[in-house]
Amino acid sequence: MRRWLTVCGIAGTMLLALSTAAVAAPAPPDPPRPTAPDQAPDQAGQSAGHETSAAAAFGWGEPNRVDEFDGPLGEAWNVYDGPGHADNGRRTPDAVSIEDGILTITGDAQGNTAGMAWGPGQKYGRWEGRVRAPASDESYNALLLLWPDAEDFPVGGEIDFMEMMDHTRQTTNIFLHYGEDNDQVVGEVQIDATQWHNWAVEWTPDHVAAFVDGKEWWRTEDTEILPPRAMHLCIQLDWFPEDGEGEVQESTMHVDWVTRYPLDEGQRSEPADEAVGPAPAPGSAQRAPSDPATATRVESGLTEGTPDPATR
Repeated sequence: MRRWLTVCGIAGTMLLALSTAAVAAPAPPDPPRPTAPDQAPDQAGQSAGHETSAAAAFGWGEPNRVDEFDGPLGEAWNVYDGPGHADNGRRTPDAVSIEDGILTITGDAQGNTAGMAWGPGQKYGRWEGRVRAPASDESYNALLLLWPDAEDFPVGGEIDFMEMMDHTRQTTNIFLHYGEDNDQVVGEVQIDATQWHNWAVEWTPDHVAAFVDGKEWWRTEDTEILPPRAMHLCIQLDWFPEDGEGEVQESTMHVDWVTRYPLDEGQRSEPADEAVGPAPAPGSAQRAPSDPATATRVESGLTEGTPDPATR
């Protein structure tokens, strides 16, 4: 998965709007945004879409890491620089850009694209990101995932909690990889991912749950398949040329912000009382069964969306 180039920068400041009824004196200057990669700014996460986030819905508290992409990438980010997934195309820092508070990864017709890792990680916790992915070429998958700090895939696990394999971006998948043979448990949700949505994952000692816009849509409580060690967030636009036909069209994914939360044992997200019906309205999510006995298992022959084995 890894051929890393560390991109260092100083995080930009985050401006907190201050209002007052008085007009005699100007508002005090806005507080600077902390530059330490694991330090969360005041009022972190109060950006676009926060009110529909899983963090807001379940009271996850203060994040221990935030990036609003208001400036250059901080030193916690490692942007891959080397062969692409399964040696297809290339992952290059040139495919990453930031403008007006939005991170964009662009994949071109030659398979030049990008991926980036937000390390170091933690064992257990919650991660959330606000993502939009326009309809794309059939060969490009947009992902948010957790990858093992130990670089020991597949035994170290992998949780692709937002993988858009559908080029129309109307169906999004989750893949939880585990074990020496890279076995997988999968699920899917029907939602228009060309619009902005908040995608989140909660990983605890007894379950992994996935959320979109503050609503749970997938859960497994099979503790035997959960990751064994610390994980970190990755953002990737992966190229699968075998999945497309004809000339490859330029494709993109956009990320507004990402957050990470520690696991507070007193703040567990409980499973929904009922599954959403089989035919959700446009823009709504369909929740997969929470009973681990009914979860879909896929043997190791399925490799879509799997980052290639760790190399640096």
